[in-house]
Amino acid sequence: MDILSNPFKRALRERRPQIGLWAALAHPYTAEISAGSGFDWLLIDGEHAPNELQSMLTQLQAIAPYPVAPVVRPPWNDFVRIKQILDIGAQNLLIPMIESVEEAQAAVAAVRYPPAGIRGMGSALARSSRWNRIPDYPLRANDEMCVLLQIETPKGLAALEGILAVDGVDGVFIGPADLSAGMGYVNNPEHPEVTAAIDGAIARIIGAGKAAGILHTRPERAKHFLSLGATFVAVGVDATLLARATESLAAQFDRQPAMGRTVQGGPY
Repeated sequence: MDILSNPFKRALRERRPQIGLWAALAHPYTAEISAGSGFDWLLIDGEHAPNELQSMLTQLQAIAPYPVAPVVRPPWNDFVRIKQILDIGAQNLLIPMIESVEEAQAAVAAVRYPPAGIRGMGSALARSSRWNRIPDYPLRANDEMCVLLQIETPKGLAALEGILAVDGVDGVFIGPADLSAGMGYVNNPEHPEVTAAIDGAIARIIGAGKAAGILHTRPERAKHFLSLGATFVAVGVDATLLARATESLAAQFDRQPAMGRTVQGGPY
């Protein structure tokens, strides 16, 4: 089995929709439960979930036996942390808060070995190469990395065309919650101006020949984005699913959440 080959990247290139789940509980046990649920990809979140390198590693190991692609979101576009995440075996990265061509170029460079990039040559120590048991790993790895950039501010949206033109960018993910806040509509990603901006961005991404992605937990909205041509769409968050399911069960016995009723104000 060629574990270096990246079927998720190939699916995006072929425009085959990939349905995903956000893994925010930061634990290998819940990640493995989710991995067997039938989703195409799981997002291991290092930006808003309490994940560090060690917990990312254990989740990658837990889901490895399952036919699901792990996508890791680092906390920032930081080449040092990206290097570490790649070395523990991630091939698909969703890099947050990209706002310029220069930031997009830096993200691409961080995932590639020289001379194409700046990734450090540490494969002998790394799970990614199975400790140099994968033949020619440093020569082949660059082509199997999938770089997904997250656009979630008006500034990033204004720079979208330039970002899409950066060689090595495989896809762009629109972040509805931050984008709506940046547009002045905090907790209101369904405002007509926000939805128009998102729909327009998806059209621009697809028009540039890149994969478009988004997260929305309302099925009708997720299906709308798929109908526009988005190909990597997350449709749920493990933490949110657990919170709402436990509240629903308690409500059947006339019990209410300790902090009051849930207010749904975003795509989560």
